[in-house]
Amino acid sequence: MAERGALAEGLRAYRLIAGMWIRSSMTYRTSFVVTVFGNLTVTGLDFVGILLMFSQVDSLGGWSLPEVAFLYGLSVTSFGIADLALGSMDVLGARMRDGSFDTLLVRPAPVLAQVGADRFALRRLGRVTQGVVALGWALVSVDVDWSAPKVLLVPVMVVSGAAIFSAVFVAGAAFQIYAQDAAEVQNAFTYGGTTLLQYPPTVFGKDLVRGVTFMLPLAFVNWVPAAHVLGRPYPVGLPGWTAFASPLVAVVCCGLAGMAWRTGLRSYRSTGS
Repeated sequence: MAERGALAEGLRAYRLIAGMWIRSSMTYRTSFVVTVFGNLTVTGLDFVGILLMFSQVDSLGGWSLPEVAFLYGLSVTSFGIADLALGSMDVLGARMRDGSFDTLLVRPAPVLAQVGADRFALRRLGRVTQGVVALGWALVSVDVDWSAPKVLLVPVMVVSGAAIFSAVFVAGAAFQIYAQDAAEVQNAFTYGGTTLLQYPPTVFGKDLVRGVTFMLPLAFVNWVPAAHVLGRPYPVGLPGWTAFASPLVAVVCCGLAGMAWRTGLRSYRSTGS
């Protein structure tokens, strides 16, 4: 009961802080629209790069353009949602260096909610929009014998993938507490992870694929469930039921990230400034 109350309190604090930043960003609406469009254009260059590759080849690692676009859309949409919700957590190290993190500890609101909603940037909707467009094109272009389980698996992948990336953001923030700023290490697993998942696992070495399947299970964002939808071999020979394991993986990742965050917070020592 207490945990449920703490969760409700955290969500309420997050909503209030994020709402404050949204109202601030909407003060200059023309600037906001231009920024969102710019964000959409810049993130879209990744897909342009894939299109340029396919202008020279018929397949990439044995995967066709619509199939790679399917991976791309799932990865970018899932990451975009997590980045929209928790993307500001990479500034935690800077807050610890200048001492402003201490002010969050004395406020009557959960620290994770404050850090997650800090400088909430609605302009990041550009990335989500771009991912949804790519995913939509892939869904109508890919050669798949659709069934009810496969149709339902698509939104499950997006939601579960967003939760997995969110867990990586939280775990990365916890690591920053120990390291006293390691934003680039966190970005290697968040931004680097979504870039990795935009391409089929067949273009990477087996050791890397094993690493992002069993150690940091980013493969469950799209590689594993997408293999079921597209009728492709499962990465590293996983059994068929793992295609539906993404929600369970997401729950485990979020639980572990929460534990890491609480442990990091208890070990925090103020800068004294």
